[in-house]
Order: sequence, then C-alpha cells, then structure tokens
Amino acid sequence: MKLKEISPKKYEVENGTLTVVEEPQLSFYDDQKTKIQEAEKNIWDKSIKVEENGYYWKKEPLVIKGKIKSQEKPIVAELFCGCGGTSLGFEMAGYEIAIGCDIHQPSLLTFKNNHPNVSTVLGDVKKVNPISFIDILDGRKVDVLIGGVPCQGFSLNNRKRHEEDERNLLYKEFIRFVKQLKPKVVVLENVSGMKSTGNFVEQIEKELSEAGNMKVKSKLLFAPDYGVPQTRTRLVFVGIRGGEEFDFDSIIKTHGPATNKPYVTVYDAIGDLPSLKADQKIEEYKVEPFSDYQKLMRQKIKNNKLTNHKAPNHPKEVIEKIKSTKPGFPMYPKFKQRIRLAWDIQSPTQVSGGIRPQFQFGHPEDNRGLTIRERCRLQSFPDDFVVSGGIVQGRVQTGNAVPPLLAKAIALAIKKYL
Repeated sequence: MKLKEISPKKYEVENGTLTVVEEPQLSFYDDQKTKIQEAEKNIWDKSIKVEENGYYWKKEPLVIKGKIKSQEKPIVAELFCGCGGTSLGFEMAGYEIAIGCDIHQPSLLTFKNNHPNVSTVLGDVKKVNPISFIDILDGRKVDVLIGGVPCQGFSLNNRKRHEEDERNLLYKEFIRFVKQLKPKVVVLENVSGMKSTGNFVEQIEKELSEAGNMKVKSKLLFAPDYGVPQTRTRLVFVGIRGGEEFDFDSIIKTHGPATNKPYVTVYDAIGDLPSLKADQKIEEYKVEPFSDYQKLMRQKIKNNKLTNHKAPNHPKEVIEKIKSTKPGFPMYPKFKQRIRLAWDIQSPTQVSGGIRPQFQFGHPEDNRGLTIRERCRLQSFPDDFVVSGGIVQGRVQTGNAVPPLLAKAIALAIKKYL
C-alpha cells in the first residue's frame, strides 16, 4: 500500500491506515521569541530533559502489514529503522526486508514508501510485543535483526551528552526482541561517542551475547572506506547465533588507502546537481553524471526526474553569512561543525540537528544550505529514494540515518554466516 506523502504535517489514523491532517498549533508558537530565548538557556543544561520531536507517535502501535515476496532471501527485521538507511543497504546486498519499526512518523512514512512491500510498526518500541513480529511474518523466522538505537545520548554533537541520558538504555529493548525472535544474526549500530560514555560498549556486548546465545563483538567503521562521501564513524555490534565470532576484517573496504580508489569527495557526490538560489526548486537534472558515484546514485532514475532538490528559504542575513564564509570553514564561531562545504573534501558527519533543525552545511558554491537530495547524496542514498515530510523533518531523517553503502558492506560480510 502506498502511503500519502506529507509536507510538515501530522498523521491521524482513519479506518486502520495513516492519513494526513493539518499540523497542530504547537505551544512554542504562542510566544516564539520568549520560547526561543528560553531554549537557548536550556540547551547546555543537562538537568533539563531534552524536548521530544512533535512527530513521535504516542498512541498504541499501528501496524500496516506488507507481503514477503521472496522465499529464498534472508529475512530482515529492523527496530529503530528511521527512514531506512540500514534496511536499504541490506536490500542492496540481496536481503528481504520484512519489518520496519519506528516512533517517528515522517521517517516511517519514508521507509514505507521506499519499501512498499514491507510491514511497518509505528510506535514506541517499548510498547511493541515481539510476538507481533512473528504474527506479521506468518510464521517465517527472522534471520537478521538490525537496529540503530537512538544515539543522541552518546553523540559528541549533543550539548547535553551524559551517561544518565534515558535514551542510552534503549538497547535493552533491542535485547528484548533478540530473546523472543532468536535471529541467526544481530547487527546493532550507534555513534562512535558510545566508546567514551561509561562502560556501555562492554555492557552491551555482554548482555546481547547472553540474550542471543552468541559472541557479540563491536568495531568502529569509517564510512568513507565503503564509498560514502562523509567522514562518519559508526560503532557496529555484530553477533552470530551459536558462538561463531564475526570477522570484522571480512567487511570489504572499497575506497581509501587500502584500495585503488580515492575517497569520494563532495564534488564527486553532488557536483552534478543543479545550482539553486534560496527557496528555489528544480525537478530535473541539467547535466549528465560525471563521477562513478553520481552514476551509481542516478542508476535507477528514469525520465530525468529529480526529487527532494529544494533549497531552504533563508533570511537575508543567513544568505550573507554563507556568502562571507570561505568553503571548508565554519560559518558560526561557536559551532565548528557547521561549515560551508568545500568541493575537494568529504563532508563532516551529517547530524539530525534536533527537533527543529536548522541547516548544518552551506553549499560550496551557492549561497544556501543543502537540499534534502544533497543530504541524501552525502549519506549514499540513491536518487530514487524519496524522503517524505518536508525540509525540516527531512534533515532529521537524513541526519539520523546509517549510510546505505556502509550497511551494504556489513550485509555482504555476514551472508556467509546464514
């Protein structure tokens, strides 16, 4: 079933399916100036709970059942699936994606629209019974359980990063599903910051090993090594049921010093996309792809149709700020991670930017922030992958995602254990 795309609006349930209603007037709009000033005071205060995204589904979990097409491919279910970067990578590697579960409504809409045959569970994972997955799959076994546990509590970009953040314990929900579903392989990923936050890495390895009757190990993986044009490092846990230890060296690097291919640059990644002014939208390509990466991203595109390529509608002072910044340098002194990209580098780590994220990167040549298509390219989402939900929620989705090419490399390596 094809779900209707939303702009930044909300879902409602009608006759068992998701529909769209107008976005509610949230309380922070009542006195915007006061609220923003209050937020500025609170962003560094770890004692104040982080504000939740207004698009989280707080009601009982909503299931939309799909249909498994293949009887031969390994079956994959994903918790905390977001818009589906990990699932897409596994799909590229020849797996059957059967279930995606997430609390963020626009993310799950994107997931469903790009995986139309997949069953989706919209809701807080703490409210989801693992037995429901067995019912959804009509008795088929989950071969691989994957999950990208929400990582804001560990992220080095989080100003409120601390060991007691309640989001840090969501990995226990993943373990609950492992105990019930008994998958052959588990893949859990998080940000590199987990390594330096308490003893979480050792704790997760121990608890997940016991829960899954497996020996779980973890390693930091550098996304550019697998063809991603972004200096993103992810911590990946892998466990194989029965005690066999996963060999991380079997994850084949495709780019960088260990290969004959250089890392993919920003120019290689987005240099073929049309130039834009602030608030401008272009829906067709103007030039042919000129890098191997661009050809890969446009491989499935037909009729020259370009999606998600709309520039943010910046105020004049923001345009001037980007214009006055040299490519490769920070646009704001206090926020070193918010740079104007340069053509000849890899993008720094792309982040979600909170519940109402501003643009993170300036374009190398145009005086504007990036479009969602450009953010997708920097994450290695191909151009036939369409992000639902508008620019702001599109930033959330692309910033939270696992790069599909990184996930594909992992997926290829674990096939021999199935």
